[in-house]
Amino acid sequence: MTVQSPIRLKAAATLAALSLLLSACFVTPGKFTSQLQLTGEDTFSFTYDGEIFFLGMASLAEMGAAANEFVPTECYDDDTYEERDCTSAELADQRSEWDAGAEARAAKAKEEAEQFSAMMGGIDPTDPEAAEELRQLLLRHKGWERVEDKGEGVFDVSYSISGTLSHDFQFPVLEGIPMTNPFVEMVLRDGNVVRINAPGFAAQNENNPLGGIMGSMFGMGAMAGMSGAEVGAGESIPDLPVIEGTFSIVTDGAILANNTDEGPNASSGGQTLTWSISPRTKSAPTALINVSR
Repeated sequence: MTVQSPIRLKAAATLAALSLLLSACFVTPGKFTSQLQLTGEDTFSFTYDGEIFFLGMASLAEMGAAANEFVPTECYDDDTYEERDCTSAELADQRSEWDAGAEARAAKAKEEAEQFSAMMGGIDPTDPEAAEELRQLLLRHKGWERVEDKGEGVFDVSYSISGTLSHDFQFPVLEGIPMTNPFVEMVLRDGNVVRINAPGFAAQNENNPLGGIMGSMFGMGAMAGMSGAEVGAGESIPDLPVIEGTFSIVTDGAILANNTDEGPNASSGGQTLTWSISPRTKSAPTALINVSR
């Protein structure tokens, strides 16, 4: 009699995360400070300083490789159901079954690598030069003033941009890389009203696909008998930067609605709304502002 081992379940959690990533957002903030200024009827400025994390970098390739290593399942006594040593014949059968699936696993790994590359603007996340390619891609975009590679898909960045309120705005926008969960978005409404949402600044927001991915990984890890620390920092699953920062909106317009804890505070630019972001943040920052003078 054989059952799924904790190691096998860890591999299953890994593969589940890889599959989910192919259809979900894989860019998230780390430690940061960000501010949006709306201090004129038709102008805005936005800054983001801190970490930005690409989950699809080399650590995921290492996860996939670990998941493809042969690990024997435990054997149990048919009568007592107590664990026992597997016989040579049982181990040989397990190995034979594993080897028989090698071609299918290789084909799936190739397909997933191609999908990851397509998601990252043609950059192969398993390439040793992938981080530098991504750094250069970011620097080619307007507003990215500093991009420093910290390793394992984490970059320390400084982004600053100003413009007119003639169009919607979203951060980040990266050429060739789909973004399903922007950090911050600004939507213009009739009557000089601006809606600001920051879905990427809510670690536990149900609309944040990355939160769902990590929830699945933690759930499958629990099935395997792993603690939260083991799931978050174990050998099979990469460490993730902790989301921690401050997002503020400075405006001299009329604040029609917001979901801060304390409401607006007076400042030199008019009024300031401030959100403190942590791994416990459930509600994405949001505000509705009339910028008419």
